[in-house]
Amino acid sequence: MPRLLVVLAFALVAVDVFAIVDVILTDRKRVRAMPKVLWVLVIVLLPVIGVVLWFLLGKARSVKSGRNRAVAPDDDPNFLRNVRLKEEQDERIRRLEQELADLDDDDKTN
Repeated sequence: MPRLLVVLAFALVAVDVFAIVDVILTDRKRVRAMPKVLWVLVIVLLPVIGVVLWFLLGKARSVKSGRNRAVAPDDDPNFLRNVRLKEEQDERIRRLEQELADLDDDDKTN
């Protein structure tokens, strides 16, 4: 039983240190509810509850930015526009090749 308490104490300290380092390294834009300094105090003063509160309430999942958002190719207007342009170019090339082939056939018959 004493070994279990030592392991749990060590795990608690490790999780607290991890949470404190996470608070310090997290970008200010992602910190919610309180300033970083207060989050560190909450984690230090309320070890288990503070860590849980930090990961549930204090840290935003991600910064909301349209630039970094990944878009699937079929939802990307630039990609779709390029696909249409490529298809139109391919169609033009086919028509020109057919016209050249028809002209070659005309020249051979004359």
